[in-house]
Amino acid sequence: MSQHPRPVSTERAPAAIGPYSQAVVSGGFLFASGQIGLDPATGELVAGGLEAQAERALQNLSAVLEAGGGSLASVVRCTVYLLTMDDFAAVNAVYAKAFGETRPARATVAVAGLPKGARVEIDAIAAVG
Repeated sequence: MSQHPRPVSTERAPAAIGPYSQAVVSGGFLFASGQIGLDPATGELVAGGLEAQAERALQNLSAVLEAGGGSLASVVRCTVYLLTMDDFAAVNAVYAKAFGETRPARATVAVAGLPKGARVEIDAIAAVG
């Protein structure tokens, strides 16, 4: 019997701002949509600049992963989207602190823009179940 994709949702992360799920679990993996530094309570970007946005994005990602049965430790791949590669070192420091000894595969790309004027967005794929 094939497993149907199961959407994941949590109030501990911002609600989807479009026609998508916060994450989907399928085939033993959780595919998390990109998270930016939105405060789930207000729907606004957190104050404090780039590092604060990166920390909040990772907190949001962690909440979505936990809602789907995973954690940052179960992440196998991430993509980090930056407005400029000049932000790479600062975001990398926040990312390294959040992931600890976990070292998932990763791509980091510079993009022309991100939702709500965010400076960083992070998505992930995690092994679950």
